[in-house]
Formats: sequence, C-alpha cells, structure tokens
Amino acid sequence: MTQEEFAAIANTIPLQPGIYKYYDANSDLLYVGKAKNLRKRVSSYFSKTYVNYKTHELVHRIRRIEFTIVNSEQDAFLLENSLIKKFQPLFNINLKDDKSYPFIVIKNEPFPRIFFTRKKISDGSQYLGPYTSVGKVRELLNFIKQNVQLRSCKLNLSRSNIEKKKFKVCLEYHLGNCKGPCEGLQTIEDYDEGVERLKHLLKGNLSPVIQHFKSEMQHHAQQLEFEKAELLKKKLDHLQHYKARSTIVNERTGTVDVFSILEEGDTAYVNYLAVSNGSIVLTKTITLKKKLDEPADEVLSFAIAQLRDTFNSEAKEIIIPFPIDYPEEEIIRTVPQAGDKKKLLELSEKNVNYFKEELKKNKMLLLENKTSGEIDEVLIQLQKDLQLKDIPIYIECFDNSNFQGSYPVSAMVCFKNGQPSKSDYRKFNVKTVKGINDFATMSEVVLRRYKRLSEEEKPFPQLVIIDGGKGQLSAAMDSIKQLNLEGRTTVIGLAKNEEEIFFYGDKQSIKLPWDSESLKLIRRIRDEVHRFGITFHRNQRSKGSFKNELEQIEGIGKTSIDILLKKFKSVKNIKEKSKEELAEVIGISRATLIREYFASQEDASS
Repeated sequence: MTQEEFAAIANTIPLQPGIYKYYDANSDLLYVGKAKNLRKRVSSYFSKTYVNYKTHELVHRIRRIEFTIVNSEQDAFLLENSLIKKFQPLFNINLKDDKSYPFIVIKNEPFPRIFFTRKKISDGSQYLGPYTSVGKVRELLNFIKQNVQLRSCKLNLSRSNIEKKKFKVCLEYHLGNCKGPCEGLQTIEDYDEGVERLKHLLKGNLSPVIQHFKSEMQHHAQQLEFEKAELLKKKLDHLQHYKARSTIVNERTGTVDVFSILEEGDTAYVNYLAVSNGSIVLTKTITLKKKLDEPADEVLSFAIAQLRDTFNSEAKEIIIPFPIDYPEEEIIRTVPQAGDKKKLLELSEKNVNYFKEELKKNKMLLLENKTSGEIDEVLIQLQKDLQLKDIPIYIECFDNSNFQGSYPVSAMVCFKNGQPSKSDYRKFNVKTVKGINDFATMSEVVLRRYKRLSEEEKPFPQLVIIDGGKGQLSAAMDSIKQLNLEGRTTVIGLAKNEEEIFFYGDKQSIKLPWDSESLKLIRRIRDEVHRFGITFHRNQRSKGSFKNELEQIEGIGKTSIDILLKKFKSVKNIKEKSKEELAEVIGISRATLIREYFASQEDASS
C-alpha cells in the first residue's frame, strides 16, 4: 500500500483505542497490533521512511486494513494477545514454544486421586500447573507421597462400594502411605484435609503443613504413642529440609512473578521465575523471534502476558529489569534497586544468560569433544537416516549469499570425518549470472566445483547438501547431469525454515527427529556454510570488490546512487520503478538516463 493509497482512507480510521490487522493481496493476515489511538498508530507506518527492512517489507505488502474498537487500552492489549496466539501472523513476534506442559490433577471423584497428566479434560477435576519439567512434577509427587497419605489406586470408592465391603486394603496401607479409605478406615473429611495440605505444598506454602504435623506429633507424644510421634518427626525433618532447599528469599517477599530479558539480534530470550511464599515453584525460559525490530520493553510486555496466561499466574506483582507499559492496572510493577527482590531479578538474569549459552552450544554441536568412535556412530546413523550407499565421511555444503537483493556470492564448506576441513572450503564470486537469481547461481557454482574435481581426478563427496528447497536442488542437479556425474554422489536440499530434507525427483520431503544426532550434524554444517558465506560477503563489500550496476550508467554519480538505494533498498527495486517514480527522488534528467540504460539492457538480453 502506497502513501497515496493510505491517505485516501486515513480519515476513516477511528480515533479510539483498539486493534488493527494488516492483510496482503491474498487476504493472509500479516500483522496484528494494539493502539491507544488507532488512526495515529496506523498512520505512523505510512508517514516515514523505515530504516528497518522488515518494516518496509510489511508496509509494502499491506493491501487491506481492518480495525476492532474496544473500550480501553487494556482491552486492546488482551485482544491483541488472543489474536496473535490464535493466528500467529507472519510479522508478529513468534513465540518458539510448542510443548504440552504437564499438570498435577486432583480427580473429580470420591477420595480424589492425585496424579501426573498432560491432558486437561473438562470433567470437573482440578488441574494444578502447568509445570515446565516432568522431573519436577515427579519430584513433587514423590515428596507428596512421603508427607501426605493419599490413595494411589484406581478403585471406585463410592459410598455404596465401601459400605458393601467390596475392597481390601493393599500394601500401601501397610507401608503407611494410605489410611485405607477403601475399607472405610478414613473419612472423606480427613482425606479432604490431606488434599488441602497437598495444595499448600504445591504452592510452596509449607507453614500450614508443618504446623499440622507439629500438632499431630504433640498429640501422639501426649498419648505416649512414641512410634507415631517419631514418624511425624521424620516427616517434619523432611519438610524442613525441603523448605531450606527451595526457599531462596525472605518469605515476606510473598507471591511474585520475576522476568528478565536478553536480546541478541532478532532473537530475544525471556526468563520467568514464579515465586510463591518465598519459594521458586516454577522457572521457564522462552525464545522469541522479533519481526519488526521491536524495542525490548514491547517484547518483554508481550512475553509476560503470554507466560502469565500459560501458567495461570495469580501473582499481583511482577519484578522486571526496567519500566514497561503493562495495561493490567491492578498488577504492581517493581524495578528493584536492592534487597531480596533485586537478588531474585539477578537470579533470573543468570538463568537467561545460561539458557542462551547452552542453546548456542547445542546448536553448534561441538563434535570436537566426541571420541572418534562416537563420531563414527553419528556418520553411520546419518547414512541410515538418508539411506546413503556409503558412510558420508566426506560432505560438502553450498549456500548463496546476497545483500538486499544485490551482490551475489556463494560459499562451500567441507566436512571430513564429521569435522570441518577448512583447507577445502571454497568461495565463489558469481561470474555468469546477471542480477539476483538463486537458482542460476547455485547451478553455476556446483558446475564449477565438480567440473574442477573431475578434471583434477579428485575424489567426490559421499553427500552434497544444498542449502535451499526444491528449486535450488533442481538447479544443482542440472549441473550434475551436465557433467554426467549422476550416481557419483548423493545431493540433497535442506529447506531453510522447516529443516525439511529433499531428494531430487521426490515429491515429499523427509523430516529427521529434531534432536537426532544426524540432524544436529546437518545443522552444524548448514550453520558453518552460513557463517563462512556471510563473512566472505562482508569482506568483499568492505573491500569494494562489488561494482554496483548503477555505477555503469554514465551521468549517474555516487550521491544519486546512495539516494536511490536508501529510498528503494536495492538495484532490483530501482529497475522496477517508472521514470516518474525515479524522478521524484533524483530529478527527471537522471531518471531518464536510468530508464534508458535498463531498457537497453533488456533489449540486448532478448
């Protein structure tokens, strides 16, 4: 949508708070945003030249705008979050989290069972959680079993079944883990008190449970029931130990949510600590992909809303590293400067830094730390997963690189025995392709690489990875066929986004398990060719090795070229502009020179 097209509808945009939705030519939802004043916010997208390329691309794609008016900014915030979660628009922040979280369920039945589940069913049961760690859930259930006597059987303990004496106590009763409600040895009231103690334990509120055990222990001691008193003493010691282990701040801190954020390029990491009565009861770090260079306060506000909703937080206070706009007015926002709350924030920051570094290590798959036997196992597994004829001891990977649709180069990396063989890396300045054409570029560099290997009678790799989808793979195979090298090596395409693997001629892709050693190695090779290609490209630009096509036009100077590139972002976009559009930027005489030059180039190529 151009500024002129927007100006025609600007006065129809409401001045009230609400949400706005941008759609492209195919009516696909591109972006959802919130605003105090819809007209002012939406107009800001069309009233300036964006430095950020992604925002420029968003505005360029917009064909239709829809609005929903709400009563307040808070309502706009809630509606925006709901729509983003439901539709995941292309240019909104992408929440990289698709796990199903475990719950502890208190079953809706007589003498309710307590157990672990990942599925919430609308049957009146109470679900506590969700929790981010299965191990944490199992630890909690084990702790509960040792301190609260609740049944673990699946018997139907209806009143009529108990009165009919249908059941007999099991081993759990004789071990002291159950009070035998199946034989009527425990009342429903007493059992419900145990369930309430369980709820306190899960919320980190240990004081009522400790006080209950102390009262029971004193009662048994007064009745000279010293064995029972000793058993309760052990339970109290266990609880005190658990409390000392989990409480890291003063209990007066109460129940709060703690959030910290770490940004790296287009990626943000947000850590969440849920603190209940001074104990950390949940911790979670998530990854978010920024699409429009959103500021840190906006990303953090978005993440807080998502996390509090996901984990059903009821905390009335959030601890954050800097002030943010958060529309739930009843929520206290604290930016601590010292004390226990500051320590909590520092702990959260420590966790988010650790998460980022661990993620980077896992992504790089440092095979250097593996033994030769372990590396061999990875390569054998890769052979099986891709059904290769030979173990891929020798692998090469190709990738194209360009800058805003200009200056194409390519790079190839080589891995031998699972390790980078940097002496075999190759760089390619594209020679035969005019303009930006990924397919033709891939065809050229693959032809050049394997023509040379053939002429020098050097060995071929067992596996060649083309960083791209079916189009790039097909282009690479055209060159392999031209050299009559079919069957000498296996060539696969690796889709950039979904990590799908394509074989030439197959309609369907394959997906390896995301945590498989085979895919980790492929990722490592793919990331290495990206790094190598981008570094080469950057060095070439800094050396001035690239000649801009505009520099070939007589009468067009550097100042005019810089103005055009700043306005239209790339030579490709400039080629597509009319003389009138160019004249608005650099004047009619220079615009005429440019259009005549490109017209002559088109005539020469036709």
